[in-house]
Amino acid sequence: MKKYLFFLLALIFVSCSNDDVKTEKSLESKIVVEGWIEEGDFANVLLSTSIPVTDVIDSTNVLNHVIRSAKITISDGVTSEVLRVKNDKNRVPPFVYFGSSLKGEAGKEYSLKIEYLNRTIEAVTIIPKSVALKSADYIKRNPADTTGYVFVKFDDPSDQKNYYQIATKIEGEEPIFVPSFYGNLDDKNFENPAVSVQINRGVILFPKTKFTPYFADGDLIHVKLRTQTKESLDFWNSWQNEIVNSQNPIYPANISLKSNIKGGIGIWSGYGQSTLIVKTPPKKEKPI
Repeated sequence: MKKYLFFLLALIFVSCSNDDVKTEKSLESKIVVEGWIEEGDFANVLLSTSIPVTDVIDSTNVLNHVIRSAKITISDGVTSEVLRVKNDKNRVPPFVYFGSSLKGEAGKEYSLKIEYLNRTIEAVTIIPKSVALKSADYIKRNPADTTGYVFVKFDDPSDQKNYYQIATKIEGEEPIFVPSFYGNLDDKNFENPAVSVQINRGVILFPKTKFTPYFADGDLIHVKLRTQTKESLDFWNSWQNEIVNSQNPIYPANISLKSNIKGGIGIWSGYGQSTLIVKTPPKKEKPI
């Protein structure tokens, strides 16, 4: 079964200039958190320790830095849940902490507490109200093309402030939703409440094939519109800026990634969500 190393793992690589290598190696590794809870779903958390930029970067070394024995507690202020860990062979690393009783609700605040060895890492987020996708369509520039883009439409509520993230997942190829490139949106930039946006595929680290920003015939595409907090928007925008500036998301140009994690680095985010499925034309078989 194919394994993918996604954008969210790039955080485990500590970025530093050559002059800082000796200093960086002497520092204690950081706890890296990638956690989320969506409206109508349970919490998920990926946990690792940071990897010095001088170390070998491959899936084996990544596995050596995965944390599998932490205690992670999620709470909405009334009910708490200790997450369990499972082995998901579709991911690299394949270990995910997950919830099964505390389901996300819009408007509620959720705290995250991670206890590992002598460290305590904490964060707080809120789930914004969901905004429904009106449509999602696969459109080609030319009818003869075998690739195209997805265009989504939704109405931005005029009576509330919203920050959005658009993410996609290709059935059978990607086990999780990948944030679209330039898919983080602030509604202050919308000219009118009827929004129409082109989706570009998000970046995957260590892809099996050459990365392309478009979709292809034969893809079954899950499209998700997330509402997110300002902290989450800032995190994903800073992540995107590192990709643009460095052209290599494994080694960011600097260490300016935003974070809402106290005692660690990364993101704990609540999302509202609305999902549609886009079917593309069958993939044409190559002539023998």
